[in-house]
This record gives sequence, C-alpha cells and structure tokens, in this order.
Amino acid sequence: MLWYYYPFFSCVTILLWGCAIILFFFKAHRRLQTIAQIAAVVGTIIMLIFLVWLWIGLSRPPLRTLGETRLWYPIFLAIIGLLLYGKGNYRWLLQYCLAIATVFIIINLAKPQSYTKTLMPALQSIWFVPHVTVYIVGYALLAVGLLVALRVLYLSETNSLRVELVKMVDDITRLGFVFLTVGLILGAFWAQAAWGDYWTWDLKETWALVTWLGYLAYFHLRIHRPTAYRLAFLILILSFLSLLICWLGVDYLPNAVNSIHTYTR
Repeated sequence: MLWYYYPFFSCVTILLWGCAIILFFFKAHRRLQTIAQIAAVVGTIIMLIFLVWLWIGLSRPPLRTLGETRLWYPIFLAIIGLLLYGKGNYRWLLQYCLAIATVFIIINLAKPQSYTKTLMPALQSIWFVPHVTVYIVGYALLAVGLLVALRVLYLSETNSLRVELVKMVDDITRLGFVFLTVGLILGAFWAQAAWGDYWTWDLKETWALVTWLGYLAYFHLRIHRPTAYRLAFLILILSFLSLLICWLGVDYLPNAVNSIHTYTR
C-alpha cells in the first residue's frame, strides 16, 4: 500500500528539483541561489523519507527488484551532486545530477511495481544489502564522473577549467571504481553463500566483469598516456554503456532466461 504514496512524494520532489535547476541559472542573484539550494536539499530529503518509510513498511530493504534499485539511484545522484556543489560550487553539475535523478523518478512513475515483503532464499543473506547498495553508489559516482567528462569534451582546449575538471573526472571515477570493485567482491561472497560458487560466468556476472575491465582500461590509459584524455574519455563512455547493460539491460538479452539472477525481475 505504501507504493500508492510514491506519486505524491515523487511529484513534490520533481517540483522542488525542477525549481532548483531553473533558479541555479540566475547565478547573479544570491537569494535565488539560496532558494535553489534549499529546494535541492528538501527534495532529496523527501525522497529519502519515502525510501526509509518503504523499508520500514516492507520489513526488508527495498533492493529486491530492478525497480527498487531505481529508487535509490536518484537519491545517491542528488546527494553526490549536493556534496560536489558544496565543495566546489559546481552549479552546472548539480543541475545535471538533479535532471538525471528526475528522469529516474519519472521512469518509476511510468513503470510502477508491486512490492511484497517476501524475499527469495538467495536474498536472505548478509551480503545482499551491502552488495547492492555499494554497487548503486558506485553506479551513481561513475555517472557523475561521466557528466564531468562530457563537460570537459564540450570545453575548448584553451579553457582554464579543463585541467581542473580532468582531475575531477579521475578522482570521481577512481572512487566509483573502488565501489565497483568492492561490489564485485561482495557479489562473489554472496554467490558462494547462495549458490555454492564464487563465480559461475552468469550473464550478469560476465557483464559486471566487462564493465570493471573497461574502467580498469581507462585508468591504465590515464597513467601511461596522461595527455590523451579524449581517448580515455571515449573508453569512459563505452564503460558506462557497459554498466547500463549490466544494470538495466541484462534482463532483455537473449540468454537472460538462463540467468541465476532471476530475482531482478
């Protein structure tokens, strides 16, 4: 029954985030900037309240299905955007984060799911919550890193912000890669506890490894050819596309019916 309240929470959040995105364009007006900050924070808190309420109402973490993981993603995106805004006053980045977060909220509005309290045996594991949560945080960080990279590609070679933003891409992507690595390791422990094997070359596991190797290639290129950042950012784009397939697209692949990760449906 709690899901019936989601449209109310989401519409209020969309309204607040939309106001924040618009007001941030008026950077010369300090009062409007303050209102935008408040709207962004309050909108994020409202979605977080709904998520906690849903967790309490279900008596389990809302991480069982693909739709449930999409509830967490916009919250983490907004939080990361707010933290970076507070650190470096990156208004444009917070606007991007809120815009993408809004898209995910709308997707959940368009594709509502039926929420139950039941968890299949494979999910009744101590590794379940940390594995999925770490991955979603990593996905959000890597999305933000990609947004900054796209901003760099948009800037001219003579722009003074370019060097600063390239370093920012490396730092955010490095942190996201750490979360991705921890998620991969936790997933192996979870698989061993649930199915008796640390690695089975399941479709989702394989795409997770492909994604991890893609980001590893990015760092390899950044270390050995630091000036070739445009080529590295191309690898970053391809790696994020692999990430989206791993997270959102695996269920639509031909061999998905044979996947042991059927709990995502």
